[in-house]
Amino acid sequence: MSRNNVLLKVILLGDGGVGKSSLMNRYVTDRFDSQSFHTIGVEFLNRDMEVDGRLVTLQIWDTAGQERFKSLRTPFYRGADCCLLTFAVNDLQSFLNLSCWKKEFMFYSDVKDPERFPFVVLGNKVDMEQREVGEDEARAWCEENGCCPYFETSAKDDTNVTAAFEAAVRVVLAAEDQIGHALLGSTIDLHGNRKASRGSCC
Repeated sequence: MSRNNVLLKVILLGDGGVGKSSLMNRYVTDRFDSQSFHTIGVEFLNRDMEVDGRLVTLQIWDTAGQERFKSLRTPFYRGADCCLLTFAVNDLQSFLNLSCWKKEFMFYSDVKDPERFPFVVLGNKVDMEQREVGEDEARAWCEENGCCPYFETSAKDDTNVTAAFEAAVRVVLAAEDQIGHALLGSTIDLHGNRKASRGSCC
């Protein structure tokens, strides 16, 4: 079991008022403030954790969802290891805007492998009685957008909050393991002992 600590940066994206700050605060401090204000710009909190025997420092970045803060939040997309696309199940428009958030992130984050970059989708505020987005509808969107993991969460009731953040970590670690295996499979002989190739290149 490796004891090396891994630093992972995850970004919460979504419309203003869907509960991104509340999810971050619930996960890191185990508190919920029903009177919390909208985020201005960006904020972040760290939490040390152990997932599947690996020590991880999770750096969670909470971004302002309002359009007027776009120029403040987008520079912080770079270097992210995972993006948590967040909507509120009682707000249809926040769900419909997920595609816009994903496009904005991909445009400004400058990720090396867009096809494999890990996203996790959170349908927050499941404690609310009035729903505008069904679970099947949300899962269908995830299937159509790269088979993203989907979690129905409530920062207020602490429903699936820990599970969602741990899933984000597992998705990132699994992707890094795949890259590591690929690199191991294409090692370079530093001693220059190359064998002549009889095949043709195309």
